[in-house]
Amino acid sequence: MIANDLLQKYNNPVPRYTSYPPANFFTEEFSQADFRNAIVESNQHSPKNISFYIHIPFCLRMCYFCGCNSYGIKNDHVIDDYIQALKTEIKTMVSHLDKSRPISQVHYGGGTPNAIPVEYLHEINDLLLSAFPTIEKPEIAIECNPAYLTFEQMHGLKKAGFKRFSLGIQDFDPEVLKTVNRDEPGIPVHEIMAYLKKDDPEVAVNLDFIYGLPKQSAQSFLNTIWKAIELKPDRMVTFSYAHVPWVSKIQKKLEKAGLPESGEKMKMFENAFNLLLKSGYHAIGFDHFALENDELTLAYKNKTLHRNFQGYCPRRTTGQVYALGVTAISQLNTVYAQNTKSVDDYIKLAGKGDIPTLKGYKLDNNQIIVREVITELMCNEQVVWDEIGQRFSKTGEEIRNTIKFDLQKLKEFETDGIIRITDDKIKVTEEGLIFIRNVAASFDPLLTSTTKTFSKSV
Repeated sequence: MIANDLLQKYNNPVPRYTSYPPANFFTEEFSQADFRNAIVESNQHSPKNISFYIHIPFCLRMCYFCGCNSYGIKNDHVIDDYIQALKTEIKTMVSHLDKSRPISQVHYGGGTPNAIPVEYLHEINDLLLSAFPTIEKPEIAIECNPAYLTFEQMHGLKKAGFKRFSLGIQDFDPEVLKTVNRDEPGIPVHEIMAYLKKDDPEVAVNLDFIYGLPKQSAQSFLNTIWKAIELKPDRMVTFSYAHVPWVSKIQKKLEKAGLPESGEKMKMFENAFNLLLKSGYHAIGFDHFALENDELTLAYKNKTLHRNFQGYCPRRTTGQVYALGVTAISQLNTVYAQNTKSVDDYIKLAGKGDIPTLKGYKLDNNQIIVREVITELMCNEQVVWDEIGQRFSKTGEEIRNTIKFDLQKLKEFETDGIIRITDDKIKVTEEGLIFIRNVAASFDPLLTSTTKTFSKSV
């Protein structure tokens, strides 16, 4: 049980650290030419693996909790034009990449990737996978809204080469789904899972949930997790709802329905966390869970877990991320670059062979080290100074000096039982996992003087 005084003390706005620096530090001073040069340079950097992210922004219905870059489908012509521009952007990107580099990941996010004809998804996969070799067992993954899955579509997705399906369940309670404007699955979830896994032992299914939504309570969300455990997905995710109406105005609609207070939301997390652990799942970070024999669990136990915009992954499949589609964010060794947020502008720019960069960020050498420290903490719940130093041909002391390490700043976390500090490392306790973002923020020099806004840590 997380003490209420700790919740009140540490439930402050901090970055989610899906990237470092966070995306709201990106600047429009970063140009298309800057990104084009960075793509070419990335061929000389590590990791050598290529990870492609494809953003399909379209949704048949807009969920009120969504903070993603999504757009309602106005007409089929927009989808057709978008896919043609996307294929042109892929060809432009591929022309700058070393063809001997292997693909380790292809991930489709949205929006709702399964809201468009599956034939388009098949064409895009063929275009990518025919241009490069792959590692053994690459992860070809897609996020799906189960409300729109049909048996015919699932057959097409499997034929297109997808091996991992993330089903956005969010909640099994119809009243919650109605309140957030999300349709219920048209096919029972257990039938969806059985069909996806049929005749292919390599197919894996994840179930994604959100806690902190209107109409949810600690007990109702626990009931949802019970139902999920009975289905035994390979992985589960319990995302904390991030209320950021200054970013996503549609979220204001949830304020009228009433959001759970922080104590009740904390109970949702704790109940789900404890039940999943008792049911044979292993915690990956504080919001992902995987079965005993899952590759994520093995990577966590071996302390070789990594993370990028696609989520957690083992080092085996870690790659530099080349992102395609409107608003998509590439994550290379030395830069981030985000595409334009306008569908019309994207179609116009990408369609004629331009790189549709809107903004980005070039990291200096010190920031690359800070990123490594924060990523290691967020993934493996510890920072071993000498191990990180070896990756940069530096000593552990040099790493601490680079990030302006302040022991006194961390002593309060230790006193509160959130971390344990020894001479060679910092380790997050099981009780402190929920506050790991707060610990990561203490290593972030950019937060000492910023007016950027973030969601609360819990």
